Amino acid sequence: MSNLTNKKRPPKLSFTDQSAIAPSGVGLQYSELGQQQDAIPVGTQDQAANVAGSTSDSHNLDSSVRVRFDGHDDILISPSSLTVTKQLGRGQYGVVEEVRHEGSGFRLAVKRVALRPGDDNERTRLLMDVDILVKSTECKNIIKFYGALLWEGDLWVLMELMDCSLYKFYRLAHRKAETPVNNATDARKQFKTTPLGPCTHVGDNVELGNCDLCNPIPERVLGRMAADIVNALSYLYSIKVIHRDVKPSNILINRIGIIKLCDFGISGYLVNSVARTYEAGCRPYMAPERIDPPRDRTGYDIKSDVWSFGITMLEIATGRYPYQNARDFFEQLKSICTDEPPKLTKGRFTATFEDFIGQCLRKDYQTRPKYDSIETHPFILSNRNLDISEFTEKVLSNEVKA
Repeated sequence: MSNLTNKKRPPKLSFTDQSAIAPSGVGLQYSELGQQQDAIPVGTQDQAANVAGSTSDSHNLDSSVRVRFDGHDDILISPSSLTVTKQLGRGQYGVVEEVRHEGSGFRLAVKRVALRPGDDNERTRLLMDVDILVKSTECKNIIKFYGALLWEGDLWVLMELMDCSLYKFYRLAHRKAETPVNNATDARKQFKTTPLGPCTHVGDNVELGNCDLCNPIPERVLGRMAADIVNALSYLYSIKVIHRDVKPSNILINRIGIIKLCDFGISGYLVNSVARTYEAGCRPYMAPERIDPPRDRTGYDIKSDVWSFGITMLEIATGRYPYQNARDFFEQLKSICTDEPPKLTKGRFTATFEDFIGQCLRKDYQTRPKYDSIETHPFILSNRNLDISEFTEKVLSNEVKA
């Protein structure tokens, strides 16, 4: 552990973003264990407004911010009051760390970004991320923004601390090895496993989709996860935002089973319900119409996020990325565009869940449902109020003991 003010500034990051070749879990991840604290940001609207100028004017932000935890008096947070307890992730644009406030003992996540003059891409991502966080404070399924600091040329974004990403969570549940993925070949070796077969244990109080032996993450738990994710995406749509990077590593979970969406750096605002930047996002999770756009169509809409969500849910349910067997990245993209959509294994999940995934992964975007339709699907309605805290605690506790 170290105090942030005594810590050497991180070197200029040269991380090469491998999101184009690795199934998930790359980029500025937030995937290690932590602990959620209930905190209320104080004055975040004003703080966020100042972030816009912070890349060119170092006087727009203060070196401290006030945050209210659990209804207590406002706590003044400054770099000298924070101690790093672990690194949660790092990427092309910065590092995310778990920190502890020495005066109160509360823990939170800090994203530190080195502000480089003239880096328009970095500035755009940063502004988009903070802007959406501030506008989403009313949504329980979007990560909380507490405030921002400026210290020694770095912008610090203070956020709610969760326990881990769904990418790490499903791997813990499925007991998969966590060997780092460095390239496409490693990705294929790591994720290639034997095909899933139908469940043969139904009966004797064992429900299809909720068999401990065949479903490391029970279907009812998946239903609650899906409900929370859709709630977050639907809220974004209500403020005319498309996420554009929905995948397991950008969805967080805590020990009480609450799901939160994060990482809005490449999100975009919809104009007449349409977005037009095709390059933004992780290609293995992109919808076919984004990889190979129809000639008679300009732009894409939220249904592309519905596809990404469907791929994400299928991956979490099965413990494997559905296009894992492609020989290389280009074959993978070709499969997404030309092959039949991936499906859940027959006889392992209920017909309701199979239908839910099937609707989200319709190749024809015109027939793919929007959020209002997804939210009323029986798979969501029957599981959205389920308490999954006992299951999430069990999975995360096993990880701590390992």
